Amino acid sequence: MIFVRLTKKPLNFVVFLLVLVCVFAGCAKHNYKAEADETVYKIIDQKWKDDFGPKANYKVSDVAPGPNDIKVERIIPASGVLTLPNAVAIATVYNRDYHLQKELLYTKALDLRLTRHEFETKFFGGFSGGYNADRNDEILGAEANIGFNRLLATGTNITTKVGAAWIDVLRGNMEGGLASILTAIVTQPLLRGRDRTVVMEMLTQAERNTLYQVRLFNRFRQQFVVLVITQYYTALQLADAAKIAKDNYETLSWLCERTEKLANAGRLPKYEVDGVRQEKLQAWDDYIEIEKEYKLALDTLKITLGVPTTAEFKLDERELEALRAARMKYPDFLEAEGVETGLFRRLDLANTADAIIDAQRKVYVATDALQADASIVGTTDVVSSGHGSRQTLKAEENYKIDLGLDLPLDRVAEQNVYRKALLTLNQRQREYELLADTIALEVRTAYRDLVEAAERHRLQFEALKLAQKRFKDAMLLMQYARVSSRRVLDAQRDLFDAQTKASEALVAYAVAMLNFYRDTGVLQVRPDGMWEL
Repeated sequence: MIFVRLTKKPLNFVVFLLVLVCVFAGCAKHNYKAEADETVYKIIDQKWKDDFGPKANYKVSDVAPGPNDIKVERIIPASGVLTLPNAVAIATVYNRDYHLQKELLYTKALDLRLTRHEFETKFFGGFSGGYNADRNDEILGAEANIGFNRLLATGTNITTKVGAAWIDVLRGNMEGGLASILTAIVTQPLLRGRDRTVVMEMLTQAERNTLYQVRLFNRFRQQFVVLVITQYYTALQLADAAKIAKDNYETLSWLCERTEKLANAGRLPKYEVDGVRQEKLQAWDDYIEIEKEYKLALDTLKITLGVPTTAEFKLDERELEALRAARMKYPDFLEAEGVETGLFRRLDLANTADAIIDAQRKVYVATDALQADASIVGTTDVVSSGHGSRQTLKAEENYKIDLGLDLPLDRVAEQNVYRKALLTLNQRQREYELLADTIALEVRTAYRDLVEAAERHRLQFEALKLAQKRFKDAMLLMQYARVSSRRVLDAQRDLFDAQTKASEALVAYAVAMLNFYRDTGVLQVRPDGMWEL
């Protein structure tokens, strides 16, 4: 404590004191953002289990990336060809929904940090001062206090405060001196609100909510990666279909020239030339339609990636060739095994199961609130003061214990909360049963889609081989005027359809495989954004 004896211009001292306080307050620089980030990511790392997948690319955009985060130096590679891994990496960096999910995860952990703080020792401190003057006296006073409060798991609330004040009489015969006060208050519930489960409910729920959000984020990543890959394959398949359509047009253009020569040589009727020309026009129309669908699919992929639709790039055709080269196989597991795996691995079902436990705990807390409210409050004050020029110290101690009791005569509000908690518990149980049935349906559907896609893949490639042979034979026969051009046109149309359907079946099989792994929950997102089992 500092004493200053003023005889002139006390207002100057007041101004000086206020400036001093402002300077000290301004000098107390604190990097709140960095501290919050450090705390939040420590919480997320604690809640993140290994079977959720690698901890990668989960930090918000204004935070420096970690060692496992994906780095995208250029949005579009210099080659102008966007590979599938690059597409997934770009999407996890720039996609808007992905950013939102990261921010939701961050916010949930931030909320937990605040809830934890409720059970930590919270310090407080402050300073106040003032100046008062009338005809006879001028008084300058200052007071400072510092203390802490703490909530314990037993419901005990502890508050302590140390205050100091001094008054200096500038003119007159009033006494001046220093007074300090130590105050401690302890409040302990005796009936309701003293159970550890009840007291810690807010923190327990916040801890579990953060775990739920970590699970939801990883579930989102599984769905998101499948979405990006599906859109990439879809656009790639349409690009391949456009290429097939253009090849079909060029083949019909060559066939048109060939039939004109044969007709001029008298080996084919002239009316067959018009039929070939008509098919040629239809082939160009098919190409224009498929090319439009491809560009739309490519723009849709760009939006998912989070890049402008004006960005120019091509898809990597080698991805389609890799699918063709891969050996297609039927599922080597049973449908029931897939359902069992899904019920065990799905992160959203784990959240719904834990929500039942939360609801049961809420019933317990609501039951506790129906009790009588009794608490004991202990207060102690230790006052020391000094008077006169020598500042003789004198200490006084005061102790007080109060007992409060609120009988449960009116518990209508608590009764409503209790009854609603019971209803909520029933709802959470039904929600779990519904989601379990839904997951079983999703897995069964994905399994059947996979089996169908595998069979269709096999059939369409056999049909493609037959169509290629038919067209080759028809062309050979037409050279010797053994068949009409209509037979060749039919064979070419069947070949075009077979090529398109084979390409569709190839991509459908790859997508069905991804969907099955996604719905069973076994798909994990690697640090590079791709997936593994």
